[in-house]
Order: sequence, then C-alpha cells, then structure tokens
Amino acid sequence: MTKAEEFYSSRQAKYIDLKNQISKKLVFSSTLRLFVFLAICAEIYFFFGNINILLPLTILLIAVFIYLVSRHTDFKKEKEKLVALININERELKILKTRDFSDLPDGKKFDPEDHDYSRDIDLFGKKSFFQYLNRTALKEGKERLAKILLANKTVDILKKQEAVKELASKADWRQNYTATAKLVKTETESKQILSWIRNYKSFVPKYMKWFPAVFTLASIAVFFIYYLGIIGASQVLLWFLVGLMITGFFFKKVNDLSAKVSMVQDTFQQYHQLLAFIETENFDSELMKEVKTSITSESKKASVILKEFSRAIDSLDQRNNFLFGVLANGFFLWDLRHSYRLEKWIEHHHTAVEHWFEAVERTDAYNSLGNFAFNHQTYTYPEILPAGEGIKAKNLGHPLLDAGKRINNDFEIDGKQFFIITGANMAGKSTFLRTIALQILMSNIGLPVCAENCKYAPVKLITSMRTSDSLGDDESYFFSELKRLKYIVEKIQTENYFIILDEILKGTNSTDKAIGSRKFVQRLVGSNSTGIIATHDLSLCEISNELQQVKNFYFDAEIVNDELHFDYHLKDGICQNMNASFLLRKMKIVEV
Repeated sequence: MTKAEEFYSSRQAKYIDLKNQISKKLVFSSTLRLFVFLAICAEIYFFFGNINILLPLTILLIAVFIYLVSRHTDFKKEKEKLVALININERELKILKTRDFSDLPDGKKFDPEDHDYSRDIDLFGKKSFFQYLNRTALKEGKERLAKILLANKTVDILKKQEAVKELASKADWRQNYTATAKLVKTETESKQILSWIRNYKSFVPKYMKWFPAVFTLASIAVFFIYYLGIIGASQVLLWFLVGLMITGFFFKKVNDLSAKVSMVQDTFQQYHQLLAFIETENFDSELMKEVKTSITSESKKASVILKEFSRAIDSLDQRNNFLFGVLANGFFLWDLRHSYRLEKWIEHHHTAVEHWFEAVERTDAYNSLGNFAFNHQTYTYPEILPAGEGIKAKNLGHPLLDAGKRINNDFEIDGKQFFIITGANMAGKSTFLRTIALQILMSNIGLPVCAENCKYAPVKLITSMRTSDSLGDDESYFFSELKRLKYIVEKIQTENYFIILDEILKGTNSTDKAIGSRKFVQRLVGSNSTGIIATHDLSLCEISNELQQVKNFYFDAEIVNDELHFDYHLKDGICQNMNASFLLRKMKIVEV
C-alpha cells in the first residue's frame, strides 16, 4: 500500500467514525426538540389564563427551541461535510486501486477547435489527462484548471513546482477546502456576478444613510404617544401609509436589486468560507503567498467583508415574508435601509471582489495539481536546464498507463536535434510521442513527471498527430494537413517549440509523401527547431546522412511461434520489421 493509500484509508475511517457520532447527536437533538415542543404545548394547556407564569415560561421554552433548531442545523451541516470528506477519500482510493476515474468530469467542453496540442495528446475527453487530474469543486475552478493546461507557458516553472509541492503536503487542508466548496451549489457564474457588480448603478438617495433611522425613531415615538392615548389608531395608520408610500416609490428598483442579490447569495456564502481557508493557512511558496496577499489588502479580512454582504442580502430577503415586509417597510423603511447598505458595499468593494474570486478559483485549480503530486510521490520534479539544452529523462512513462504494465524508456534530445522514429504497427510509437508531449506539458505547469529523474529546458509544445477532413468547410484531409503544417511553420518563426509529428502527409501518394516529408523536415531542422516525427516511410530516415541534427530511432516487433511480440523499448537505428501483412494474415483478412 502506498503512502497516499494509507492516508486515504485512515481519513476515510476517521470521517466515518465522526459521521456516526454526529448521526447519534442528530437523533438526540431531534428527540430533544420534540420534548421541548411538547413542553410548550403542555405549559400552554396547564397554565392557560395564568399570564404571570405562561408568558415568561413560553418565552423561555421558545428560546430553547430556537437554540435547538439552530444547533440541529449546525449538526446537519457538519454531517454533510463529513459525508463529502468520506466521498473524497473513497474516490481517491478507488482511483489508486482500480485506475477507474470515469465518473469524473472529462472537460470535453474545454477542448478548443484549434490548439497547439490539445486534441493530439488526449488532454480532454473520456480517459483524458484532464479527467485523471481534475479534482476541482467549483465550475470556475474547472475552467481555470483547463486554462492552465492550455496555456503553453514556460515561465516561473520553479515557482509553480514550489506551490504544487506545498499543496501536496497539505492533504487535510486541501480536502477540507474541497469538501466545503462542494456543499453549496451556486446558480450564477462568477463572471456574471463580476459583470453585474462592475456595471451596477445605484438608485438609493444618499440621505437614506440616516433617514430610515430617523423614520424608525419617529415610528417608535408614534407608538409611544398612541399608547399614552394622545393619538388614535387612524393617526398610526396614516403614519404607516406614509412609510409605505416612501418605500413604494422605489419598489420596482428594490425588487430588481433583491432578485439579483438573491441569485448571487449562494456564491457569496460559499466563497467567504473558502476565503477564510486561505486567510487562516500559512503558506511558504511564493505563488500561494501571492494568492493570500491578493485577499488581505483590505482593512478587514476578505472573508469577513463577503460575510457582511451575505448577511445584508439575508436582511433584505426578509421583505419576502409578506407580513413582516409590509410592517417593516411601513414603520422602519426596511427596503431602503438595506438596499442602501448593499449599494454602499458594492461601491466600496466592487474592485476587490474580482481578486477574491480569482484567489478562490486559482486555489481550487491548484489543489488538483497538489492532489496529483500527492498521489504520485514516486514521480520526479524536472530539474530546469538553461534554454536550448533539450530533455534528459530516465525511465520516462505515460502517467495514464498502469504502472504494473507500463514500459518506460530513457530519452535524451539536445535543443537543436530532430528525431525520426520508425516502427511496426502497434509497437508503441504514438504512445511514446504522447508520453513526451505530456512530459513537456506537465513540466511547464509545475507537476512532477512520470520518470526516475528528468532534466528539462523549458520549451513550448506544438503537435500534429490527428488531422481530420472537414465536410462542413469543404476541406479534404490533405488540405487540413497542409493547414496544420503551415500553422506550425508560422509558430516556430517567432518562438522556440518542441515539435511532435505523427505520420505527416498521409493524404497524398507515397512518392509525393516521401518528397514532401523530406523537404518539411529539412525546413524544420533549418529553423533550429527540435522535436520528433514518427513515420512508416523508411526512406525519410536517409535524411540523417545529410543532416547531423537528425537521428533515427525505432520500436521493434518480432514474430515468435506465429505470434507477434512487442517490447516497447526505444532503440537506435531504423526499424526493419514491419507487421501489416502478418496482421492481415493473422486476422484472416487476406489469405495466406
């Protein structure tokens, strides 16, 4: 059992035990509430008519009942979080033991039409790297994680590694953050909330800062002189109608504000809890310190300020209780008091909200990277080399393959070399290309890679491995290939890229393909690019006789006792054993 499995097993047992304890408390709490309710009914029955005993006893028992209801709600929330924590650990154990992560979001909607590498390396979709990596709890966190994977940036890699290492070491903190984020299902996307807050136009007059308080004091005075018998009920009613007229003048705009803030309330309730997690945690990595600093520039903690807004929304929502809303607006100008409070909050904090949301969502995304590193403690963080020095990796493998069956390979390429890889069908060429591509991607975002050790000069990645025709755009397969190759040529004119190509110019005849492929490789080598091209065209390997930057490697296959065998090891040289005709005969597609 790995250290990660031991951790998840121990936490699962711990949280199951705590959940059982809370379940017992909930049963006792429900029973106690029932007894208090029955006690209220009983004391009303027995002391009815005796106001001196009935009134104080009723008030006391109602207060006890309200306290028990509040405590019961807290117990339920605690149980919900424990259930979320149990599910988190159960899921991690399942993935580590069975490698089944098919129930996780596959991120297919984040897969762009045209990207430097996304579709070629199974970045999104079923059984993709995103699906294997993703542990985000927020919709916006998923989007941010997808952006990290698609960014193709080579800056601050050591800084990213430091943050991933730190978050990997904070497994309990990460799990509590994620469990809390999962408890509230938000209706409105943060982008919509930020847009609304940035463009919000105030409608409550400035004098409403003090006028509702004055009106409330006046209402109390009206009640007092009414009880003294100085005025009658008609005068109280008239004062009440004045209050309704004042609030009624703003009724439509208050309704609109109330509807908007009700839609964002769940998000603010959730985010203020998540901000508190960031605020109260000590971070050593520069990246996570930056995240924490971005939410601590205010005089108060960001979590407290968001909580104040959430409470202000709750107060305004009381207007939806018809009886309370009418009375509170008539005598206390309730709507205007709390609308002014909300508008001042928006005015003071609208610029900071974006930073708070970004901190929460970045942390949610980076928790996935920390979780990956924690689950793969035998992986290695690449040592960063100066630009142009290439890649040197020992026992490099693909992280999505079963470690018990996976065949790893040593790989070393200089910054201006270009490798041509030949090999039999199914011998491992395409898997190897995706392994190299994923190693570059993982290195660039700060993740440890599936290797015994790795040295890496940061470089952007670009690929052409899966090209398809487009009937809708009236494009042939060959024309789609040409467009992709042109895209690559244009990219490498401005920046350095590691280029990975799989069987280019498949859409034309063999002679034309051989000539075109040769000229294209000459173009790439002439631009001082580095990369790999896999091909079945053995004639392309001859270019290594002309260009010293080009080296040949191959994956082999052999037939033993009329069975095809692969060792999946990368070897120097050119493949001599092809297997298409053997497979056609073996599968009885053609006659012997």
